Amino acid sequence: MDGRSRLGRAAEAIAARTLERNGFEVIARNFRSGRGEIDLIARRGRTVVFCEVKCRTTDHFGAPAEAVHRKKQMTLRRTAAAWLRANPSSGVEARFDVVSVIFRGGRMEVAHIPSAF
Repeated sequence: MDGRSRLGRAAEAIAARTLERNGFEVIARNFRSGRGEIDLIARRGRTVVFCEVKCRTTDHFGAPAEAVHRKKQMTLRRTAAAWLRANPSSGVEARFDVVSVIFRGGRMEVAHIPSAF
């Protein structure tokens, strides 16, 4: 596994812990359907969260969350719809969150953005 993959996996683990601290249970990781992938899927009560995790080692090119552009949002929506079809539950509320992680100089900055789009 290369450095970038390790960094991404570490960021996903941090994001999972962040969701769990907020009372969510992570029910799926790296769900794939068609050409899309959802990093984390979590649930709390009737709310299902489809979470995109973005990490960087600098914010020189903007915050990691800014990389979740319109095309990525559409892919996430299609992939979430596939998950909901495969895991039918009545009366659930779905939302899309982003967890942004910056690893910088031995420090870590984490931002959880509920209902990001």
